[in-house]
Amino acid sequence: MKILCIGMASYDITIPVDSYPKENTKNRIKDLIECGGGPASNAAYLLGKWGEDVSFLGIIGNDIQGYFIKKEFESANVNTKYLEINSKEKTPISHIIVNVNEGTRTTFTYRKPMKMKLVNLNFKPDIILMDGQEYEMSKKLIEKYPDAIKVIDAGRCEEEIIELCSLSDYIVCSKTFAEKVSGVEIDFAKTNTLLDTYMKLKKIFEKNIVITLEDKGCLFEKDGKVKILSSLKVLAQDSTGAGDIFHGAFVYGLANNYSFEDCLKIANVAGAISCTRIGGRYSVPSKEEVLENVQKHR
Repeated sequence: MKILCIGMASYDITIPVDSYPKENTKNRIKDLIECGGGPASNAAYLLGKWGEDVSFLGIIGNDIQGYFIKKEFESANVNTKYLEINSKEKTPISHIIVNVNEGTRTTFTYRKPMKMKLVNLNFKPDIILMDGQEYEMSKKLIEKYPDAIKVIDAGRCEEEIIELCSLSDYIVCSKTFAEKVSGVEIDFAKTNTLLDTYMKLKKIFEKNIVITLEDKGCLFEKDGKVKILSSLKVLAQDSTGAGDIFHGAFVYGLANNYSFEDCLKIANVAGAISCTRIGGRYSVPSKEEVLENVQKHR
């Protein structure tokens, strides 16, 4: 199957620390990790590493960071023909502070508004994965390829992303997105809040919906019942990119005709394993490692 990932490509600078720094202090760091990033971008990288026929459509600056991202894609066999290089703007930068003892991260992303030129593909995509960053291009492709399986990585609660959700076949959204759109705050001690959140989203969108719940796994529906698929238990160091890797692995499952639930099992395991490594792009696990762990935890 031919897969198209469309969205933001950024350059990630990750700073691992033992504890979150106090305000108004100077801190010397022991390590600095640099790699490409971005939701659909990380998903494309995983799909390329896993041997899928994948292209990435997005925009970068004509700078050293953009050059690095392009080469990184190519090293993973991701088609970069549709990676636009804008000579007037800089590649988006994300600075990420990772608390390795807690497995949490704080991200600061700078991206000037960059409007991508509309392009025509020389192939027909079977699956389109969007992160909502390139709204106009995403909408155009949805209209042009109505038979493609459309997946939206809904991480931000914005009007354009909500519209793309209504046009997608699969909405794989964050807990934050689900809470804001449904108006229900999830409390894991109260199962009714999980059910209420899911059912309100389903009523709004009438699509296949998955709500990612970080280390708790994900919420989905099977045979008319809303269920939680538990995540793989790991000692987390860095959750950067875990959601992106979840989406990429989910699309891998769709492309290889796995059942809906098995797609989620693969995605859950891939996202969990990624949290044990530092640096979003460097935390992408191998396909063999993920499938082996899926079999172990059936």
